[in-house]
Amino acid sequence: MTAAKDTRRSSLRDTAATTTAALVFSVALGIASVALPLLALEAGYSGVQVGLLVALSALAQMLARIGMGAWMNRFPDWTFILAAAVLLAVSNATAALTTALVPFAVAHLLQGVARAFFWTGSQTHMVRGDRPAVSGLAVINLVSAAGLLTGPVVAGYVGERSLPAALAVATALAAAACVPTLLLDRLPPFSPPADRPPGRIWRRPGVDAGCWAAVSSGAWRGLLGSYVPVALEAAGQTTAAIGLLVSLANGAQLAGSGVVGRLRARGLALSLVVGALAAGAGTAAVGPFATSAAFVALALVVSGLGAGALQTAGPAVAAEAVHREERGEAIAASGTFRAAALLVAPLGAAGIVTFAPVAVALALGGALIAAPAVLSARLSRRARHPSTEGTTT
Repeated sequence: MTAAKDTRRSSLRDTAATTTAALVFSVALGIASVALPLLALEAGYSGVQVGLLVALSALAQMLARIGMGAWMNRFPDWTFILAAAVLLAVSNATAALTTALVPFAVAHLLQGVARAFFWTGSQTHMVRGDRPAVSGLAVINLVSAAGLLTGPVVAGYVGERSLPAALAVATALAAAACVPTLLLDRLPPFSPPADRPPGRIWRRPGVDAGCWAAVSSGAWRGLLGSYVPVALEAAGQTTAAIGLLVSLANGAQLAGSGVVGRLRARGLALSLVVGALAAGAGTAAVGPFATSAAFVALALVVSGLGAGALQTAGPAVAAEAVHREERGEAIAASGTFRAAALLVAPLGAAGIVTFAPVAVALALGGALIAAPAVLSARLSRRARHPSTEGTTT
């Protein structure tokens, strides 16, 4: 009886520490997601250069995620969360101090690595218990979305006076995230079974759908943190208004994650399809109507709901499709696809805006976000007709 109580107490402490770290880290990241591109524009960087800097951050995230599946079989997940908080603090401090090209680019690189370490580390930490993967992921994503909802508001308010000051606030918050991280349970590294199926894990049924969902959510996040603010700024929206609109999108993402957390297998599979279509359509609608704050707000709510569903359902579907000791690799695989989309979407948009308006870039980005819905539909059909599903290979 005492052992059971101690276990519950440890679980509650660990969950509280994980969610606190996620909240504080996400507020810092939310501030940076708005302040960095606006600071770049203020410093004289062009829209193309802003896209390239964001793409550089995404490249760093993708490269860091590629090896994380194997790294998590050697190092505890909490060490990645701690490293992420330190790296984000250094990134924000560097950008606050100077916008010179080399250190500014380094700040974007460090932010990318911090994103990779934090999201993969915190998500895998939350799916290692006995509860369904979607429950743990919903908790961490809801708290993270709450932080990303708050961060842009802070960035808009403080940034009206000084964008470097906004990044200084983000630096302090990222450093503060180290404290709850040190209270996490010291869980051992993953130990995959010896008789695991051959082949790359992202090709397994279920994991593949989760990875393609991550493409949609990653592209949405990449555009929200780069060319959505650029389009709104070009349309004459104020810094405060941009911060509020981006925050609204993150609020909708929070709601989408919350709804998906209560779904079962069939509902999760369907949410991948609906989520991709909603995220893509909402993003595509921002560019042509950027002068209308009300219409942009509606479009961002729709896209945020879809992206929130994808952010939780994608890795949950991938994690549930494999052995418990392979969940770290499955989540890392879906995270790598997400990071790749974070790279491709802003980079592709940067190329498009060299010869076309930002609205065209967002429209094509929306199409990219919606495209994986076709692939996710296969998983939805398997969930409706489980008897026709093949064996995992």
